[in-house]
Amino acid sequence: MFPLEPSLYTVKAVLILDNDGERLYAKYYDDTYPSVKEQKAFEKNIFSKTHRTDSEIALLEGLTVVYKSNIDLFFYVVGSSHENEVRSLAVLNCLFDSLSQMLRKNVERRALLENMEGLFLAVDEIVDGGVILESDPQQVVHRVALRGEDVPYSEQTVTQVSTTALVTSFISAYYIVQCGSCTITLFTLYSPET
Repeated sequence: MFPLEPSLYTVKAVLILDNDGERLYAKYYDDTYPSVKEQKAFEKNIFSKTHRTDSEIALLEGLTVVYKSNIDLFFYVVGSSHENEVRSLAVLNCLFDSLSQMLRKNVERRALLENMEGLFLAVDEIVDGGVILESDPQQVVHRVALRGEDVPYSEQTVTQVSTTALVTSFISAYYIVQCGSCTITLFTLYSPET
């Protein structure tokens, strides 16, 4: 009998720290560390335990942490103590390999800071709400490239243009609730019926 029910929510956090242990990127998927102060303390602890070792896995504060370092960056994927390390390592490798392709093998602090949008998109393609969505870096890079492109209307199909109009109308409908009278103009301007 299993002590815990199986769950798709396997990733608790994805972190990227610099050589000094300072946060460059952090995304927490549950409330294990609800405040920024607790998150920073955890990150400081995790960095102090891992920055001088060559291993890839650590057990820390009841959590399984897989990590990798490269030049001046430290990458971490955090899961529960019952989590399969191989699965967490697949997420870590997918993130690192995706960034390596996106940054043309220049995975270092400066290049990462200049391409934070790509990092955000890549992490969102790999993990959503703690659920692993993708572990193939080629697929992640392809999807990030598609999401990052702004294709002019003249080069889009009719379906793509109508989908954009529909999404825009939903967004403007959202602003009707949020902004009051000024959004009536937005709604009538972007509504597909007009």
